[in-house]
Amino acid sequence: MSGKLFLENLLRYNTACRQLCALCYKEVHRTRRTTLGSPAYCTKLSRFLNTPKWCNETLIMVSISQTRLFSTKLGKGSGKTKIPKPKAKQEKQEVEIKQRMSVAELAQAMNKDVDHVYEALLHTTIDLDSLEPDSLLDEVWIKEAVKKSGMKYKWAKLTEGKVRENKDAVNRPPADPTVLVARPPVVTIMGHVDHGKTTLLDSLRKSQVAAMEAGGITQHIGAFLVQLPSGEKITFLDTPGHAAFSAMRARGAHVTDIVILVVAADDGVMKQTVESIQHAKNAKVPIILAVNKCDKPDADTERVKKELLVHDVVCEEYGGEVQAVHVSALKGDNLKSLAEATVTLAEVLELKADPTGLVEGTVIESRTDKGKGPVTTAIIQRGTLKKGCTLVAGKSWAKVRWMFDENNRAMSEAGPSTPVEIVGWKDVPSAGEEILEVESEQRAREVIEWRKYIEEQEKLKEDQQVIEAKQKEHQESYSKERDTMSHLNWRQRKSAMYRANKQRMAFRPKERMENEQLALPVIIKGDVDGSVEAILNILDSYDADEQCELDIVHFGVGDISENDINLAETFSGVVYGFNVDANKAIQQAAVKKGVQIKLHNIIYKLIDDLKEELSSKLPPTVAENVVGEASVLATFYVTVGKKKLPVAGCRVNKGQLDRKMKFKLIRRGDIIWKVKTGMECGLSMDKDIDFQPGDEVVCYEDTEKQQEICWDPGF
Repeated sequence: MSGKLFLENLLRYNTACRQLCALCYKEVHRTRRTTLGSPAYCTKLSRFLNTPKWCNETLIMVSISQTRLFSTKLGKGSGKTKIPKPKAKQEKQEVEIKQRMSVAELAQAMNKDVDHVYEALLHTTIDLDSLEPDSLLDEVWIKEAVKKSGMKYKWAKLTEGKVRENKDAVNRPPADPTVLVARPPVVTIMGHVDHGKTTLLDSLRKSQVAAMEAGGITQHIGAFLVQLPSGEKITFLDTPGHAAFSAMRARGAHVTDIVILVVAADDGVMKQTVESIQHAKNAKVPIILAVNKCDKPDADTERVKKELLVHDVVCEEYGGEVQAVHVSALKGDNLKSLAEATVTLAEVLELKADPTGLVEGTVIESRTDKGKGPVTTAIIQRGTLKKGCTLVAGKSWAKVRWMFDENNRAMSEAGPSTPVEIVGWKDVPSAGEEILEVESEQRAREVIEWRKYIEEQEKLKEDQQVIEAKQKEHQESYSKERDTMSHLNWRQRKSAMYRANKQRMAFRPKERMENEQLALPVIIKGDVDGSVEAILNILDSYDADEQCELDIVHFGVGDISENDINLAETFSGVVYGFNVDANKAIQQAAVKKGVQIKLHNIIYKLIDDLKEELSSKLPPTVAENVVGEASVLATFYVTVGKKKLPVAGCRVNKGQLDRKMKFKLIRRGDIIWKVKTGMECGLSMDKDIDFQPGDEVVCYEDTEKQQEICWDPGF
């Protein structure tokens, strides 16, 4: 078969190869030497069609759409050759999918990176800005991503997961009344800051706690067991009165039997007094009123009682049930009457507890001690705590190694209503957590594992709710966007959506540009869990993100550590310490890495320092300081060289005009020289200004003033 005849037959069977065949035919015709079976011809055709080179006997032609076989003898031999089998069609990659998958899980199933999933979902209605690697995708988006990636999906085999058994520790059933014994009352002293709560407790305990407190204010919950001269025992809880420690006061009210409300006779009912009353009512705890500072000349006890009527605290003199005792904590006046009133009320309440069985209690405060490790101050409410007991509290557990009282004396056991320091915790539990004794360490680990699992499940639910709300919001936004394009034809609408999606894709989560908004990253360290909690509660009220974002990178209990410095360096943040230390090595490391460490022992000074640091991040505002004012009386021209310049004849009415300063004119101008008050002068500007009589010229200078953050923490 001649080359020409072969090409004609080829064109007849496969139109997709005409261009190639026409090219080859021309080449054959031009050279008249290149034959159909020549190496040059075969190489060109094989390269274009990605087929093996032709042999001397057989021609195989693989087109784009189908396979055609042409066979011809190119030589005189009669041998036959085997026809190779056509290549099998490449199968699409299968991807195992589930009903809900995260972006990272889908990328892994597709054997791609996360960016590939983002690109596959580019031209869809999903909000790419809200997608993170751990964001969950619905079934429709999973299928869409697989389809757009040229793959096919199959459902993963469902494995029946076993429902996890609840391994949590729970309180014991109510005790048999026959085993109950009388216990000391737990009394919480509450009231406004600086009304004498700690001084009152000092007088009852014959101690000097108030003298050792930073700034003269209580900043922790203190738990003390006091034995009165009459022999009765009372457990006192001293709560902070400062506005920052609301959570501590609430915690104290919920573990107490009686609240002693301290109000200064010379100051009356204040903000934290009202809050303390509310805490007592919420906990359904009876109140004893202690009107303190009655020895002062301006003391007015009746005014205090009348002010309390507004808050539904009715004293016995006014027909109510609240006992009122007038005392002077500083001089020790009438403290015996206050103690007797407390004991009497405790007897009426008939306070009893079960001293047997597994221990139950409440964490009042927790901290990290250099020598003891994690330590908690607790009130035992049921059972008797001994060395070797295994306890759980929140997501931490302990094997009790030592126990101490408030004077740091070792204890062998602690019964109901006894305050005790517990040493042996694996981690620092949060203040307010319930303490439960379990049978063994293995049981404690099961409880902690279960609680962590429940917390993870709750977090997943919360995250899912946020994602669904975000997707719903985006869907509504997308629908509105489509409505605005309803007047466009399909080509214009697709083009507009492509441009919008392309711009959106430029800010994918992985490649999102750093936010240019001002921010202050901080690391918070405190001596006890309650202090950190109080600081974080204050920071929760921060509402000036539009000025400067406040980013809490890390918080914890204990002294400043190397890890805190490394975090601060990484995030360019500031380390704040409350009642903690930073040793010399840590301070040197901080200086070397350019990290600020700010230590405070009074909470409101720490917050003031933080406000100053936030304010320092803000750019200064520019204020105009008027130096002088002048009015234009007339205009004339002066000749400078060959050019006439307009000049304003002015009278300086106030201050002076200085060419170094800035000037304001209704049509904006500049001064040439300096004049003084009362003088008449001529002004010429560097631009042609059409002066008019009556114009005002103001000379001023810009002065920078540091902005202040608008956040008000409430004290």
